[in-house]
Amino acid sequence: MSSGNECQPQTLSKPAFGEKEVTELVDRVFGLKVLWIRPLPSYDDQNFHVRVSRNKGEAEGADEYVLKITNSEDSQEPDLIEAQTQAMIFLSAEGFPSATPYLTKDGNIMSLEPRGSGPGNKKYMVRLLTYLPGTPIAKIAAKIAANTQIFYEIGKLAASLDKALSEKFHHPSVKSLHRGQFIWNLANVPLLDRYLYALGQNKYREVVEQVIKQFKEKVIPKLSGFRACINHGDLNDHNILVDSSSPSLEDPQYRVSGILDFSDMSYGCYVFEVAIAMMYVMIESSDPLRVAGHVLAGFESVLPLTAEERDALFLLVSGRFSQSLVVAAHTALLYPENREYLMLTATNGWQRLTEMLEVGQEAVEKMWFGTVKAYTCHGP
Repeated sequence: MSSGNECQPQTLSKPAFGEKEVTELVDRVFGLKVLWIRPLPSYDDQNFHVRVSRNKGEAEGADEYVLKITNSEDSQEPDLIEAQTQAMIFLSAEGFPSATPYLTKDGNIMSLEPRGSGPGNKKYMVRLLTYLPGTPIAKIAAKIAANTQIFYEIGKLAASLDKALSEKFHHPSVKSLHRGQFIWNLANVPLLDRYLYALGQNKYREVVEQVIKQFKEKVIPKLSGFRACINHGDLNDHNILVDSSSPSLEDPQYRVSGILDFSDMSYGCYVFEVAIAMMYVMIESSDPLRVAGHVLAGFESVLPLTAEERDALFLLVSGRFSQSLVVAAHTALLYPENREYLMLTATNGWQRLTEMLEVGQEAVEKMWFGTVKAYTCHGP
């Protein structure tokens, strides 16, 4: 989602390549001829869906990719992008539905490319990733509202992904995932203090201030007791793709067909990942607390949370809501042209957060952990 270790001004970092430039870049760097191209929404990178003609000697036809142009700040951290990309390659080899890079003409997984020829022009890291089939959960939220199985599977996926990365991924670049003051790491909810101005003076600011206060008092002192791992860090409703695994139009069954956007990877804790996944499935749901419980049940089927991690879960989910809403408001002020995309979470996010806080921690936890218990007793 966000660039660098903190919230960088997007007006200084987000790429702005035109389609003609992208067509030329794909040809020059990857040796591929673009048949058609269309922009994809993004937070602070620039993404394009491109279709290219196959190389000579292969069967006639075309292949589809996503050209990812990383913002100028993150482009200055090649080790970090290397770690993200190598993680994607690793996960794909492990059977996860992750994209993999198409190599440059020089045989590299990425290339640092200037925009223009002047001495002051910024350089951007460019990758061409395989295009994954499927539909973002956000687009079919109403259709899958009653399908608890897909939410359970998302929870299982979140746990399995972090477990695989933490236990088996040993690439030298992994040390770059220690990202310190990275604003999207859930340990850094207190950093939101400096961006609260973006909310103005209203009831929402008061809500977030209360979340931050509680987080400092009840979560921060216990962080060292949580089990550490590598987090994907952004399993949101736009980064998880699903497709139908059954021919039934009346009762379609869905499976996860793609995991997108590894740019928020960092060292964190297992409980962070489930809190993030739970928060994002709540956004579009008409029964948000219920669906979050199914995500938790799926996660705990792979990695049961400790008592200490469970105690923090309510505030971690509240903290992620706060991160998403505050950073979006801050970034939209800096980059108003991208406001519609940046504020997607805010459309329902404030309502979901305030409802959760009004119901209260005890009642919410009873619902979440009751769902987990039901799976334990009766199975998925």
